Amino acid sequence: MAKQAEKKSKLTQKIDIIVPPLGETVETALLARWLLKEGEIIEAGEPILELETDKISLEVPAPERGILFSPLPAGSEVKSGQSLGQLEISKEKKAPSTSQFTPKPTEISKNVSQKISSSSIPPESEISLPSGEERRLKLTPLRQAVARNLKEIQNQAAVLTTFTEIDMSEVIALRKRYQKDFTEMHGGTKLGFMSFFAGAVARALIRFPVLNAYIEGDEAVYRRHANLGIAVTTDKGLVVPVIQEAESLSFANIEQQVADFAKRAREARLLREDLAGASFTITNGGIFGSLLSTPLLSPKQSGVLGLHAVKERPVAVAGQVVIRPMMYAALSYDHRLVDGREGVSFLKTVKELVEDPARLLLDV
Repeated sequence: MAKQAEKKSKLTQKIDIIVPPLGETVETALLARWLLKEGEIIEAGEPILELETDKISLEVPAPERGILFSPLPAGSEVKSGQSLGQLEISKEKKAPSTSQFTPKPTEISKNVSQKISSSSIPPESEISLPSGEERRLKLTPLRQAVARNLKEIQNQAAVLTTFTEIDMSEVIALRKRYQKDFTEMHGGTKLGFMSFFAGAVARALIRFPVLNAYIEGDEAVYRRHANLGIAVTTDKGLVVPVIQEAESLSFANIEQQVADFAKRAREARLLREDLAGASFTITNGGIFGSLLSTPLLSPKQSGVLGLHAVKERPVAVAGQVVIRPMMYAALSYDHRLVDGREGVSFLKTVKELVEDPARLLLDV
């Protein structure tokens, strides 16, 4: 028996299963679940485990055909480069470097979602407290990471918020007038509000580049392009995919990207690259009915625009009180880098461009 064991050890070796790079602002992930049990065999390239970050769900593929040994427990908080377990593989093939592992997006079925929700780490949203009693439940690693990031931003940045109201009459009229033609011309893509705001923000960032910069040490880092993070809500939380170089895109390009991001976010198919590189964020609480809020900054950004619900309100126009579809908009910015004059002027520019969309087309 000893000789057989020695012979087997010479024919096999164990390699580590490594956490892949998680993204530029993501430090930790949650080991959501293993897709096989210890001692089971998996083929090279097949998904072996599922990771979750505060931005995305990932499947990590097996680097080689092998047998799973010593897996970390599901629910563990892990970091990029950390070993999650081992694979026993044949020595007949040279195992590739673990640094070459690349995650791929996963589509989580309802069945899988049910399994995850029944694990030992219940989502906070499903916790129900008995009447008159208290329960203490440890935060998941993901919720802890979100809390740390938000608190870090709050501690570092001097956040100030300024507000305005925007008359949406012209945008609504344009959408009503051209929606059918726009949809037919662009393969079913609908004309929404986001293209107007994304276009306005991109042009305002060109005029006020300090809103497209951030502080790093004792330097201000200025971005060359308007890379806009667009907040998208999914069943698993908020994700912020990025429209790259928005200043060079047409309304159709922007709407197509937003629709694609929303679809892939719902299907958990966003890639890490989709979430990287934002220089400014737009978030829309109006889809939930919010009338006013103070949006929070993201890491390595100095501005975020919060949009809200459009409501008919009485306004004074040329000495007359008229009813107009109005939206409150809020700009939060890092006052360490952005002066009040620049912040208010930026928001005023966005307002003027949205209220008179022809200015977007004429670039005036």
